[in-house]
Amino acid sequence: MPATATKSLRTEARLRPDQKRRIERAANLRGLSVSDFIVQHADQAAKDIIQEETVWRLSERDYKAFMKSVLNPPGPNAYLKAAAAKYKKDLERL
Repeated sequence: MPATATKSLRTEARLRPDQKRRIERAANLRGLSVSDFIVQHADQAAKDIIQEETVWRLSERDYKAFMKSVLNPPGPNAYLKAAAAKYKKDLERL
């Protein structure tokens, strides 16, 4: 089975002179190329943002209420019972 090559994609960014100098200095301090520095930090920022937007954070009170409802769900209400009865009746017609 042939090895698959990973294709690199290119992107561009416009920087103000002060931003460029600061990024170059930081990259140099880390022993990275400017490109590697930008990619590593942009990728980490992207991961952080995705996690922030997709993970639910609950207070202790909300967590306890959620777990209580999951572990001890309420019984079906009148509306759900009526819907189930209608569904069963419809199935009998088939």
